[in-house]
Amino acid sequence: MAKRKTYDDSAAEQDSEEVSSLEESSSEDDYDEIRQEFEFFDPQSPWDFEGFKRLLRQLFDADATSFHLGAIADLILAQPLLGSTIKTEGNESDPHAFMTILNLKEHRDKPVINELTNYISHRAGTNPQLSPLKPLLSSDSGKKVGLILTERWVNIATELIPPMYRMLLEEISWAVAEREPYTFSHYLIMSKTYLAIPSLLNEETNRPKKKLKPKAMKGVDEGHTMYYFHPEDEVLERHAALFGGFDYVKQSAEGESDSKSTFHDFGIKQRGHLILIEAAKFEAAVKEMEAEFATQPSIAAAALDKS
Repeated sequence: MAKRKTYDDSAAEQDSEEVSSLEESSSEDDYDEIRQEFEFFDPQSPWDFEGFKRLLRQLFDADATSFHLGAIADLILAQPLLGSTIKTEGNESDPHAFMTILNLKEHRDKPVINELTNYISHRAGTNPQLSPLKPLLSSDSGKKVGLILTERWVNIATELIPPMYRMLLEEISWAVAEREPYTFSHYLIMSKTYLAIPSLLNEETNRPKKKLKPKAMKGVDEGHTMYYFHPEDEVLERHAALFGGFDYVKQSAEGESDSKSTFHDFGIKQRGHLILIEAAKFEAAVKEMEAEFATQPSIAAAALDKS
Protein backbone atom coordinates (compact mmCIF):
# COMPACT_ATOMS: atom_id res chain seq x y z
CA MET A 1 0.00 0.00 0.00
CA ALA A 2 1.27 3.47 -0.84
CA LYS A 3 2.73 5.34 2.10
CA ARG A 4 1.92 8.72 0.57
CA LYS A 5 -0.23 9.95 -2.27
CA THR A 6 1.07 10.17 -5.80
CA TYR A 7 2.01 13.36 -7.57
CA ASP A 8 2.78 14.38 -11.12
CA ASP A 9 6.17 15.98 -11.75
CA SER A 10 5.06 17.65 -14.98
CA ALA A 11 4.08 20.66 -12.83
CA ALA A 12 7.61 21.26 -11.59
CA GLU A 13 10.07 24.13 -11.82
CA GLN A 14 8.43 26.56 -14.29
CA ASP A 15 5.79 29.03 -13.19
CA SER A 16 2.68 29.75 -15.22
CA GLU A 17 4.18 32.77 -17.00
CA GLU A 18 7.16 30.73 -18.20
CA VAL A 19 4.90 27.95 -19.40
CA SER A 20 2.66 30.39 -21.26
CA SER A 21 5.68 31.97 -22.91
CA LEU A 22 6.93 28.55 -23.97
CA GLU A 23 3.57 27.62 -25.44
CA GLU A 24 3.39 30.85 -27.42
CA SER A 25 6.87 30.49 -28.87
CA SER A 26 6.83 26.77 -29.63
CA SER A 27 4.67 24.64 -31.86
CA GLU A 28 3.34 21.25 -30.80
CA ASP A 29 6.01 19.55 -32.91
CA ASP A 30 8.88 21.36 -31.17
CA TYR A 31 8.83 19.32 -27.97
CA ASP A 32 7.24 16.34 -26.24
CA GLU A 33 5.93 16.70 -22.71
CA ILE A 34 7.19 14.02 -20.35
CA ARG A 35 4.83 13.12 -17.53
CA GLN A 36 5.98 10.98 -14.64
CA GLU A 37 4.10 10.01 -11.51
CA PHE A 38 5.98 9.10 -8.34
CA GLU A 39 4.71 7.44 -5.17
CA PHE A 40 6.20 7.32 -1.70
CA PHE A 41 6.21 3.93 0.04
CA ASP A 42 7.49 2.37 3.23
CA PRO A 43 10.46 0.03 2.80
CA GLN A 44 8.87 -3.33 2.01
CA SER A 45 10.09 -6.88 1.68
CA PRO A 46 10.55 -8.69 -0.60
CA TRP A 47 10.16 -6.16 -3.40
CA ASP A 48 12.79 -3.64 -2.25
CA PHE A 49 15.63 -6.00 -1.38
CA GLU A 50 17.39 -6.08 -4.75
CA GLY A 51 16.62 -2.42 -5.41
CA PHE A 52 18.20 -1.44 -2.10
CA LYS A 53 21.31 -3.44 -2.92
CA ARG A 54 21.66 -1.65 -6.26
CA LEU A 55 21.24 1.79 -4.70
CA LEU A 56 23.63 0.94 -1.85
CA ARG A 57 26.18 -0.22 -4.42
CA GLN A 58 25.80 3.15 -6.13
CA LEU A 59 26.12 5.05 -2.84
CA PHE A 60 29.28 3.27 -1.65
CA ASP A 61 30.72 3.29 -5.17
CA ALA A 62 34.22 1.77 -5.41
CA ASP A 63 34.08 0.50 -1.81
CA ALA A 64 30.70 -1.22 -2.13
CA THR A 65 32.38 -4.65 -2.18
CA SER A 66 33.70 -3.93 1.33
CA PHE A 67 30.20 -4.46 2.75
CA HIS A 68 27.59 -7.17 2.88
CA LEU A 69 24.98 -5.08 1.07
CA GLY A 70 22.32 -7.73 1.53
CA ALA A 71 22.73 -7.46 5.30
CA ILE A 72 22.31 -3.68 5.14
CA ALA A 73 19.20 -4.13 3.00
CA ASP A 74 17.82 -6.59 5.55
CA LEU A 75 18.36 -4.07 8.36
CA ILE A 76 16.49 -1.40 6.40
CA LEU A 77 13.61 -3.78 5.70
CA ALA A 78 13.49 -4.82 9.37
CA GLN A 79 12.31 -1.30 10.30
CA PRO A 80 9.57 -0.64 7.71
CA LEU A 81 8.04 2.27 9.63
CA LEU A 82 11.23 4.30 9.34
CA GLY A 83 12.32 5.72 6.01
CA SER A 84 10.84 5.93 2.55
CA THR A 85 11.17 4.81 -1.02
CA ILE A 86 10.09 6.49 -4.26
CA LYS A 87 8.62 4.39 -7.06
CA THR A 88 6.91 4.99 -10.37
CA GLU A 89 5.15 1.72 -11.16
CA GLY A 90 3.45 0.72 -7.95
CA ASN A 91 4.34 -1.04 -4.76
CA GLU A 92 6.02 -4.07 -6.31
CA SER A 93 8.31 -2.09 -8.63
CA ASP A 94 11.94 -1.18 -7.98
CA PRO A 95 12.65 1.86 -5.80
CA HIS A 96 14.08 4.87 -7.64
CA ALA A 97 15.19 6.37 -4.33
CA PHE A 98 15.37 5.42 -0.68
CA MET A 99 16.14 6.99 2.69
CA THR A 100 16.62 5.27 6.03
CA ILE A 101 18.38 5.66 9.36
CA LEU A 102 20.36 3.02 11.26
CA ASN A 103 21.10 3.21 14.99
CA LEU A 104 24.84 2.51 15.14
CA LYS A 105 24.84 1.94 18.90
CA GLU A 106 21.73 -0.24 19.03
CA HIS A 107 23.02 -2.49 16.23
CA ARG A 108 26.70 -2.40 17.18
CA ASP A 109 26.79 -6.18 17.71
CA LYS A 110 25.74 -6.85 14.12
CA PRO A 111 28.74 -7.62 11.86
CA VAL A 112 27.60 -5.28 9.06
CA ILE A 113 27.27 -2.35 11.51
CA ASN A 114 30.79 -3.10 12.74
CA GLU A 115 31.93 -3.02 9.12
CA LEU A 116 30.23 0.34 8.53
CA THR A 117 31.47 1.89 11.79
CA ASN A 118 35.05 0.75 11.27
CA TYR A 119 35.00 1.90 7.66
CA ILE A 120 33.72 5.38 8.59
CA SER A 121 36.27 5.68 11.42
CA HIS A 122 39.16 4.68 9.19
CA ARG A 123 38.11 6.95 6.34
CA ALA A 124 37.56 9.83 8.77
CA GLY A 125 41.14 9.38 9.91
CA THR A 126 42.35 10.38 6.44
CA ASN A 127 40.82 13.86 6.67
CA PRO A 128 41.54 16.17 9.66
CA GLN A 129 38.10 17.73 9.22
CA LEU A 130 36.52 14.36 9.95
CA SER A 131 38.90 13.13 12.68
CA PRO A 132 36.46 13.88 15.58
CA LEU A 133 34.22 11.14 14.20
CA LYS A 134 36.50 8.36 15.42
CA PRO A 135 36.01 8.95 19.19
CA LEU A 136 32.35 9.75 18.59
CA LEU A 137 31.81 6.33 17.01
CA SER A 138 33.92 4.38 19.49
CA SER A 139 32.25 1.65 21.53
CA ASP A 140 32.76 3.54 24.81
CA SER A 141 31.28 6.78 23.50
CA GLY A 142 28.10 7.86 25.22
CA LYS A 143 26.77 9.40 22.00
CA LYS A 144 23.96 7.85 19.99
CA VAL A 145 24.59 8.34 16.29
CA GLY A 146 21.97 7.69 13.63
CA LEU A 147 23.48 6.87 10.23
CA ILE A 148 21.34 8.23 7.40
CA LEU A 149 21.67 6.36 4.12
CA THR A 150 19.99 7.80 1.05
CA GLU A 151 20.51 7.37 -2.67
CA ARG A 152 18.47 7.82 -5.85
CA TRP A 153 18.49 7.40 -9.57
CA VAL A 154 19.59 10.37 -11.66
CA ASN A 155 16.02 11.03 -12.80
CA ILE A 156 14.90 11.89 -9.25
CA ALA A 157 14.67 15.66 -8.83
CA THR A 158 16.23 17.26 -5.75
CA GLU A 159 12.82 18.75 -4.91
CA LEU A 160 11.68 15.25 -3.93
CA ILE A 161 14.28 14.86 -1.22
CA PRO A 162 13.18 17.41 1.45
CA PRO A 163 9.82 15.61 1.91
CA MET A 164 11.74 12.39 2.56
CA TYR A 165 13.77 14.10 5.28
CA ARG A 166 10.59 15.61 6.73
CA MET A 167 8.91 12.19 6.83
CA LEU A 168 12.00 10.69 8.46
CA LEU A 169 11.91 13.31 11.22
CA GLU A 170 8.23 12.62 11.86
CA GLU A 171 8.74 8.87 11.91
CA ILE A 172 11.62 9.19 14.37
CA SER A 173 9.43 11.29 16.69
CA TRP A 174 6.64 8.70 16.48
CA ALA A 175 9.10 5.89 17.22
CA VAL A 176 10.51 7.76 20.22
CA ALA A 177 6.96 8.31 21.51
CA GLU A 178 6.55 4.53 21.37
CA ARG A 179 9.81 4.19 23.37
CA GLU A 180 11.69 2.67 20.50
CA PRO A 181 15.49 3.21 20.36
CA TYR A 182 15.62 6.17 18.01
CA THR A 183 16.66 9.00 20.31
CA PHE A 184 19.86 10.33 18.74
CA SER A 185 22.52 12.81 19.80
CA HIS A 186 23.79 13.18 16.22
CA TYR A 187 22.82 12.40 12.65
CA LEU A 188 25.56 11.25 10.28
CA ILE A 189 24.77 11.44 6.57
CA MET A 190 26.74 9.21 4.20
CA SER A 191 26.99 10.81 0.78
CA LYS A 192 29.31 11.26 -2.18
CA THR A 193 30.84 14.03 -4.27
CA TYR A 194 33.11 14.23 -7.27
CA LEU A 195 36.09 16.27 -8.37
CA ALA A 196 36.56 17.62 -11.87
CA ILE A 197 40.12 16.70 -12.79
CA PRO A 198 42.09 17.40 -15.97
CA SER A 199 41.75 14.62 -18.48
CA LEU A 200 44.81 12.57 -19.39
CA LEU A 201 43.61 12.82 -22.96
CA ASN A 202 44.67 16.46 -22.88
CA GLU A 203 48.25 15.44 -22.18
CA GLU A 204 48.18 12.90 -24.97
CA THR A 205 46.77 15.28 -27.56
CA ASN A 206 48.28 18.46 -26.08
CA ARG A 207 44.96 20.26 -26.57
CA PRO A 208 44.52 23.61 -24.82
CA LYS A 209 42.33 23.19 -21.74
CA LYS A 210 38.95 24.88 -21.69
CA LYS A 211 37.59 26.56 -18.61
CA LEU A 212 35.03 24.49 -16.71
CA LYS A 213 31.83 26.27 -15.74
CA PRO A 214 30.31 24.34 -12.85
CA LYS A 215 26.61 24.44 -12.05
CA ALA A 216 27.15 23.84 -8.34
CA MET A 217 30.51 24.55 -6.77
CA LYS A 218 31.41 24.34 -3.10
CA GLY A 219 35.11 24.21 -2.51
CA VAL A 220 38.45 22.96 -3.65
CA ASP A 221 40.20 19.71 -2.78
CA GLU A 222 43.78 19.20 -3.86
CA GLY A 223 43.34 22.04 -6.33
CA HIS A 224 40.23 20.54 -7.91
CA THR A 225 36.67 21.83 -7.85
CA MET A 226 34.25 19.74 -5.79
CA TYR A 227 30.70 19.04 -6.96
CA TYR A 228 27.71 17.49 -5.23
CA PHE A 229 25.85 14.43 -6.44
CA HIS A 230 23.22 15.38 -3.84
CA PRO A 231 22.68 19.18 -3.99
CA GLU A 232 20.82 19.16 -0.66
CA ASP A 233 24.11 18.28 1.06
CA GLU A 234 25.23 21.89 0.70
CA VAL A 235 22.27 22.98 2.85
CA LEU A 236 22.96 20.30 5.44
CA GLU A 237 26.57 21.44 5.72
CA ARG A 238 25.46 24.90 6.86
CA HIS A 239 24.10 23.27 10.02
CA ALA A 240 26.83 20.67 10.45
CA ALA A 241 29.18 20.14 13.35
CA LEU A 242 31.65 18.84 10.77
CA PHE A 243 31.76 17.62 7.19
CA GLY A 244 34.34 16.53 4.67
CA GLY A 245 35.32 14.12 1.94
CA PHE A 246 37.53 11.08 1.69
CA ASP A 247 39.07 8.92 -1.00
CA TYR A 248 37.72 5.43 -1.46
CA VAL A 249 39.92 2.60 -0.24
CA LYS A 250 39.74 1.00 -3.68
CA GLN A 251 41.12 3.67 -5.94
CA SER A 252 40.25 3.78 -9.62
CA ALA A 253 42.97 2.98 -12.11
CA GLU A 254 44.82 5.93 -13.61
CA GLY A 255 42.87 7.34 -16.50
CA GLU A 256 39.57 5.71 -15.48
CA SER A 257 38.12 9.14 -14.71
CA ASP A 258 38.22 9.83 -18.45
CA SER A 259 35.64 7.08 -18.96
CA LYS A 260 33.32 9.04 -16.65
CA SER A 261 34.02 12.36 -18.28
CA THR A 262 31.08 14.74 -18.61
CA PHE A 263 33.17 17.64 -19.89
CA HIS A 264 35.36 18.04 -22.95
CA ASP A 265 38.59 18.53 -21.02
CA PHE A 266 37.74 17.06 -17.63
CA GLY A 267 37.22 13.64 -16.11
CA ILE A 268 35.65 13.04 -12.72
CA LYS A 269 36.95 11.44 -9.55
CA GLN A 270 34.24 10.21 -7.20
CA ARG A 271 34.74 10.44 -3.44
CA GLY A 272 32.89 9.61 -0.25
CA HIS A 273 31.45 12.42 1.84
CA LEU A 274 30.26 12.62 5.45
CA ILE A 275 28.10 15.24 7.21
CA LEU A 276 27.57 15.22 10.98
CA ILE A 277 24.71 17.27 12.45
CA GLU A 278 23.76 17.56 16.12
CA ALA A 279 20.23 16.32 16.72
CA ALA A 280 19.09 19.70 18.07
CA LYS A 281 20.02 21.37 14.76
CA PHE A 282 18.66 18.77 12.37
CA GLU A 283 15.09 20.06 12.04
CA ALA A 284 16.35 23.55 11.21
CA ALA A 285 18.51 22.02 8.47
CA VAL A 286 15.48 20.24 7.02
CA LYS A 287 13.40 23.43 7.14
CA GLU A 288 16.08 25.33 5.25
CA MET A 289 16.31 22.50 2.73
CA GLU A 290 12.56 22.71 2.15
CA ALA A 291 12.82 26.46 1.57
CA GLU A 292 15.93 26.18 -0.59
CA PHE A 293 14.38 23.77 -3.04
CA ALA A 294 10.90 25.31 -2.98
CA THR A 295 8.96 22.09 -2.77
CA GLN A 296 5.96 22.14 -5.08
CA PRO A 297 2.59 22.13 -3.25
CA SER A 298 1.63 18.89 -4.98
CA ILE A 299 4.80 17.22 -3.73
CA ALA A 300 4.34 18.49 -0.17
CA ALA A 301 0.76 17.28 -0.09
CA ALA A 302 1.80 13.89 -1.44
CA ALA A 303 4.42 13.55 1.25
CA LEU A 304 2.39 14.70 4.23
CA ASP A 305 -1.05 13.25 3.50
CA LYS A 306 -1.25 9.65 4.67
CA SER A 307 -2.98 7.23 2.36
